Amino acid sequence: MSLAESDLAQRVLALVPGGIEAEVSVERSELALTRFAGSYIHQNVADEVTGVRLRLHADGRTASTSTTALDGIEEVVRRTVASMRVAPADPGWPGLAPPAPLAFAGNADEETLGASPDDRAARVRAFVAQAEGLETAGYCRTTAARVVYANSAGQHLAAARTGAAMDGIARTASSDGLARLAGARLGDIDGAVLGARAAAKARAGADPVELPPGRYEVVLESGAVADVLQMLAMYGFNAKMVLDRQSFLQIGEAQFDPSVTLVEDPGRPDASAMPFDAEGTPRQRVVLVDRGVSAAVVHDRRTAQRAGNGAVSTGHAIAGGGSFGAMPSSMRLLPGEGAAPVEVDGPASDSAVLALVAGVERGLLVTDNHYTRVLDPRTLVVTGLTRNGVWLIENGEITTPVRNFRFTQSYPQALGPGAVLGIGSQAVEMPGPWAETGFVAPALRLASWNYTGGASG
Repeated sequence: MSLAESDLAQRVLALVPGGIEAEVSVERSELALTRFAGSYIHQNVADEVTGVRLRLHADGRTASTSTTALDGIEEVVRRTVASMRVAPADPGWPGLAPPAPLAFAGNADEETLGASPDDRAARVRAFVAQAEGLETAGYCRTTAARVVYANSAGQHLAAARTGAAMDGIARTASSDGLARLAGARLGDIDGAVLGARAAAKARAGADPVELPPGRYEVVLESGAVADVLQMLAMYGFNAKMVLDRQSFLQIGEAQFDPSVTLVEDPGRPDASAMPFDAEGTPRQRVVLVDRGVSAAVVHDRRTAQRAGNGAVSTGHAIAGGGSFGAMPSSMRLLPGEGAAPVEVDGPASDSAVLALVAGVERGLLVTDNHYTRVLDPRTLVVTGLTRNGVWLIENGEITTPVRNFRFTQSYPQALGPGAVLGIGSQAVEMPGPWAETGFVAPALRLASWNYTGGASG
């Protein structure tokens, strides 16, 4: 990527009339996606877009806009200024981010940036081959972005990031097996390993039985735990939700099991987030839960100003997110201690999962939570479905495949004091709902999960 983004950002700033606070972000993003179904690649697409986002403030009023029509940028600036003049009053305007250096440069991997369709197809081919005749479907994707931020207060930042993900299933007549992985580098994704894992799960899940609804001890694999982390990020550790009294979080209280430490850590070498946020604030490492004690939230500039008491932005503003609040971008549950991983052939994804299963007298091994929706943000009660593999555990052994359940469960309660019976020794990144976010999750053994319906209702 070139310096064109920086030149464009400065050009846009120069078009803004004097006396107006202005910030501009220029992002050049690339997405390349290889999809497969029926064990064949059926779609290969690539998209490259340069977009400009502009936000202006003067006389107590704020307006923002975004565009990809770069040949009409003068008109975009003119219309944004006109919109600002008639916008509603904005008493919560926090001002622009002051000049501040980046703590880290971002993780941009040259191999991923230059990945070809053949590179992605090779991983799909390996996934399909390891399924050994089972029908497969899924995708392999690579992403890249360069962002330049500049404002009239003197802040000017530039960084780049890359990301890669693979998500696929293998299928029998009565079951699906799932395998997925994400990260900053395509080179870390092995299609053969994922294909073998998905196929082993599918075969082990064939001809499932139905169990009655109820509360079960569970071992949640990383995919299901990543869903828990995503909900906690959006509705728990979001400062706006806390200030609006819509979050369960009580800073300083032991709301989680002492084994739980949650960290927002965008500066790690394997993180795929940008090193600064949509407001031009460098991202910070934030310990959200420290050995069970709720310790912090992430802030943007508005929530930090509203919170007072010396609060500052942690660099987690999202574009257009003033009405929703700040979001963690690289949240991870720190893994427990355990033996080095070994290859596992069966429904468990790795030896760390088997170590958790070994302690369960009677419970369930769950691959994935699916179609999850928040019923009550204040208690973070979530409903959803299991998917892509559930098994009964008896006396420390995985015994019988089980049909899918519906659950209704408070996520903080499931991780509460005394409720976490074990944390896996391996943590892996799962693809997030947005290309720039990832949730790094080990498996979890939990004392109780509330399944409220089965296949028969």
